Amino acid sequence: MVKVQVSTDELVAGRYRLLEGVHHEEGREGWHGQDVESERPVTLTRSRLPAHLREEAELRTAVRITRESEALGLVCPGQVSVVVDVVEDKDFLWTVTARPEGVPLSAVLGHGPVDYVRAARIGLGVLDVLGAAHHEGITHGDLSPGQVWVEERGGVTVAGFGLMGASASPRVTAPSYASPEQARGEGGGPATDLWALGAIMYEMVEGRPAIRDRGGLEATFRAVERLPIRAPLSAGPLSPAIQGLLRRDPVERVPESVVREALTRILKAELDEDSMPTETLPIFRDLDAPPARRVWGKVPLSRPVLLGGALAVTVVCFAALTAAGGLSESGTSASGPAPSPRVSATPSPTPSASPSSSVPQQAPSTSPSPSSSSSASTSPSPSHTLTEDPPTGFFRYTAPQGFSVQLPEGWKPVRTENSADGSYRVTLGASGDPRTLVVTYSTQLTSDPVAVWREVDASLRGDSIAYERLGDIRAVTYQGYKGADMEWLSTNGGVRERTFGRGYLIGDHEGFSLRWTTPAADWDTAANRDALAAFLRTFKGGSQ
Repeated sequence: MVKVQVSTDELVAGRYRLLEGVHHEEGREGWHGQDVESERPVTLTRSRLPAHLREEAELRTAVRITRESEALGLVCPGQVSVVVDVVEDKDFLWTVTARPEGVPLSAVLGHGPVDYVRAARIGLGVLDVLGAAHHEGITHGDLSPGQVWVEERGGVTVAGFGLMGASASPRVTAPSYASPEQARGEGGGPATDLWALGAIMYEMVEGRPAIRDRGGLEATFRAVERLPIRAPLSAGPLSPAIQGLLRRDPVERVPESVVREALTRILKAELDEDSMPTETLPIFRDLDAPPARRVWGKVPLSRPVLLGGALAVTVVCFAALTAAGGLSESGTSASGPAPSPRVSATPSPTPSASPSSSVPQQAPSTSPSPSSSSSASTSPSPSHTLTEDPPTGFFRYTAPQGFSVQLPEGWKPVRTENSADGSYRVTLGASGDPRTLVVTYSTQLTSDPVAVWREVDASLRGDSIAYERLGDIRAVTYQGYKGADMEWLSTNGGVRERTFGRGYLIGDHEGFSLRWTTPAADWDTAANRDALAAFLRTFKGGSQ
């Protein structure tokens, strides 16, 4: 790489003095500078010159870039860094703009990750500009944290329009943020900008890029095209949006309107939280539901723990997000399943005439499960639950919260959220094993377990991808308590998943729920039948 000149005695194009470096990323460097002719402050960005621009005449390149940025500046005044000059320098291109307010997002990320609410706010600002650009037939094609400027009060300015646009060439400036189609040399369009937005939001919440730079264009492009992306661990309700944007097939990427709705709802939930007592605020709540009502898995949390919000293509409530796999961090990919096989469970069928069951009944014929037999067994006594020796491949786990359950070897908590009122949620799993068991303890439930699941069902039906409830919501008696079961299908990251949920009350308004989520295609394996049967047979709530 040609080293950028830094001497104040030398001017770019004989006119622009470099004063201070403000960002650096692969293929791009930015500087605060001064126009010595007008004495106005400017920002200069030096980018690796894309191949298609090297073939264009210098004047034509400059005119196209300035006209495109000016046109968009009229559509999004104050939100686009308008190019006022373009200078070629060997294999690099200087773009000169009026100095934006704030600092580059790359500088912000240099201090570590940001919380998901701020990430949603920044993401929505970028999406506003991208949406306006796409409406005008303009594609950015080169979006990265160095091209996003953020103000302390929350404003966002996007730079870099016109450099790539709708060119047929792949991006060659910041390859870590290139989309898979760009990495394959297929050029870009609006879906390419959405991938870049997903990659930027991923880095904001995780503190690391979705795809790291591999030290060269081709190596990085291969990584973008082929490597799975680990599901974000710190994105909270923003996770489904990020994973929806990072789908490798551009046709399957979540559209702008859906992402906008998701980000808006997250920010609306934050505003609602500021006006409500923190002790009654549920996590992942349905914004249209009364705040005092809870459903299985909704936990009242005060900031800065995860708040409400939903993606129209995923789930709104706490239970729904978990069930759809949005919180399955280990061994999953934001753009598809991880290399390791995902497996799932139904219990071994055990005939029983008892109306109470400790394992789920088989779903109706709409289920993708190859099994058509029903499964039911009576619940064990509490003493048996406490003293039973774990079978081979399992161990008894006792959580700090007080509950205990037999888990597969190697499993542990992968996420825990606690509430001031004593409610909590613990997601259990293992690295390389995409299956998850989620245990939730809630303190503000209604008195009818079936009605609680009906609320979950209504929320899932409106907000998850391809949601389908399997059979009826079934009243059960579990360990002597009133409970209810529900099973459903949904799609997460292009993977069809199936979830079994059991909730039960242990008091007037408190109770537990267990959720077991797996790919639908693997639902009926013997290993998973054994796992689910072990969970239901051995679970002991800490407040029981």
